[in-house]
Amino acid sequence: MTTTTATIIRCPNCQHKNRVLTAGAGRPRCGNCHEPLPWIVDALDDTFAEVAEKADPPVIVDMWATWCGPCRVVSPILEQLATERAGELKLVKVDVDRAPGLSSRFGIQAVPTLLVLHGGEVIARQAGAAPVGVLRRWFDEAMAKEREVS
Repeated sequence: MTTTTATIIRCPNCQHKNRVLTAGAGRPRCGNCHEPLPWIVDALDDTFAEVAEKADPPVIVDMWATWCGPCRVVSPILEQLATERAGELKLVKVDVDRAPGLSSRFGIQAVPTLLVLHGGEVIARQAGAAPVGVLRRWFDEAMAKEREVS
């Protein structure tokens, strides 16, 4: 299955609106100022492989639910991190109630649960909401460990 859906992302640098595919090669850049764009997309059971596992940059997967209070707290924190690290990571949001196959596959027992995928493999996991500094450190440590192994 090929995912050809797109989302509109406003460039944090120049405020230009950009159409960005949810899946694809490379890393999105602003069509106006050419700065890296935050790549924030949704995925479900049928789109996850193409959207998250085949992504070029490392991926933070946010396993969340609409009824979850801590999920609503961590969502803007993750979006802040994705904006700070534009071009370095992709944020993929998965509503566990709409993606039961992924919930089962990753053994999700609590939400929010965050995963870092690199090359399609889970390299880090974090349950629960945390402040941006903690999540930034968690992501950086996961990437440092991955570089040591590679």
